[in-house]
Amino acid sequence: MSDDNHTLPYPARDPEHPTLVIPGGADEADAAEAAPKPRRRKRWPWVLAIVLVVLALLVVAAELIVRAVLPGIVRGMVIEQLDLPADQQLEVEADGILLPQLIGGSLDTLHLSTDSVTLQGITGAVDATVTGVPLRGGDLRGASGTIRIDESQFGSLLADTDLPVESVTLEEPNATVSGSVTVLGLSIPLSLTVLPGVADGDLELTPVGAAIGGLEVDADQVGSSLGALGTRLTETQRVCIADQLPAGITLVGLKVVGSEAVIDVDVDGAIATDESLLEKGTCPRG
Repeated sequence: MSDDNHTLPYPARDPEHPTLVIPGGADEADAAEAAPKPRRRKRWPWVLAIVLVVLALLVVAAELIVRAVLPGIVRGMVIEQLDLPADQQLEVEADGILLPQLIGGSLDTLHLSTDSVTLQGITGAVDATVTGVPLRGGDLRGASGTIRIDESQFGSLLADTDLPVESVTLEEPNATVSGSVTVLGLSIPLSLTVLPGVADGDLELTPVGAAIGGLEVDADQVGSSLGALGTRLTETQRVCIADQLPAGITLVGLKVVGSEAVIDVDVDGAIATDESLLEKGTCPRG
């Protein structure tokens, strides 16, 4: 073999002309490995947020649907239970968030109101609050309400008394009943002004003024003019009206506001299950 073609030594590295890196060479591979890799974004927080938003919207929609449907259902049940006309006006409102209450099987509080309803012959405006309404049947936890009646309806409550009730005038805080009484065959015009109230579930009437034949007189004059009848009329009277109300309703308050009599009542929670409590109550016979 000839030594004419000796291998030339590799030239020294020139600092002014750095050696080029051959693509795909070891230097480039090392640089690629050393470069930071892009981080992947975690998607699950966004997915969870979207799911929660959708669930919230569904809950809100369900709540709105329940609030739209429930009043009609309650109205229908009340009308059927009390045997009211199908077109009876009745507003129903529920307190709180309804979905948890429906799931629990009981409504916390319901407010019922109507401008005019007739119960056992008495017509008036009613506002009632009912608590603990079981959705699967059962007694109510409690109920109370206010009945507002006009002068003619208030007069009907006094129909079985000794008072001369031909006309009634309500002027806060008193009620004035007017009519005539017969004494020795004579008809004598008489009006009594009384302060209404309630005692032990009965209507209580405390006389505060009187007039005979249009002339104002005191209680002693009524007694002396009309005898025993006059004396009886000028005493505080207790009037039982339980026989004019459903048995499950108890009178707890009465006052004259403006030209209306405002009656406060308590309602027996068993009225929802015991039909006898919807019938007229009874008064003790004297």
